[in-house]
Amino acid sequence: MEHYQKVLVVNGFLVITVAMFAGFMLMFSLIGGLELWPGYIFQIPVYGTEAGWVRAHTGGITNGLLILVVGVILPKLEFSGLSIKLISYGFTYVAWSFTIFYWLGNAAGNRALTLGDNPLGVSDVYGVIGFLPALPSVFIVVALLIMCVFASRGGTRT
Repeated sequence: MEHYQKVLVVNGFLVITVAMFAGFMLMFSLIGGLELWPGYIFQIPVYGTEAGWVRAHTGGITNGLLILVVGVILPKLEFSGLSIKLISYGFTYVAWSFTIFYWLGNAAGNRALTLGDNPLGVSDVYGVIGFLPALPSVFIVVALLIMCVFASRGGTRT
């Protein structure tokens, strides 16, 4: 149990750390760089959009907090050994795949929402790499959350 808690907590903090870097990218996007002295901004070019960096920043923080919470409450959930492993590595995969999605989706012409072209833009390698790991996560996270709901109700082991 303790090993899986550590997996979740460490990865939660790492995902949040990457989200904080997205916050820097948001700031650079908004002001065009980094202010080194009042009124003097060192230009730092940034790809993507302001809205994309907001999503990468807030989405990453949310995903990191989700797996931190799961790590903390894991002993309170009535899971079998295999289910604990599935929950721990499943949530970790979901958080990282969504992190990749946010970062590469901000660079992708189609925002990594489809493999091919869509109304938002043309497909490219960033969109494909951002989309593929995140697609199964959309379903995995729902299944994991449902498992947690049943395990938190007690009585039956999953």
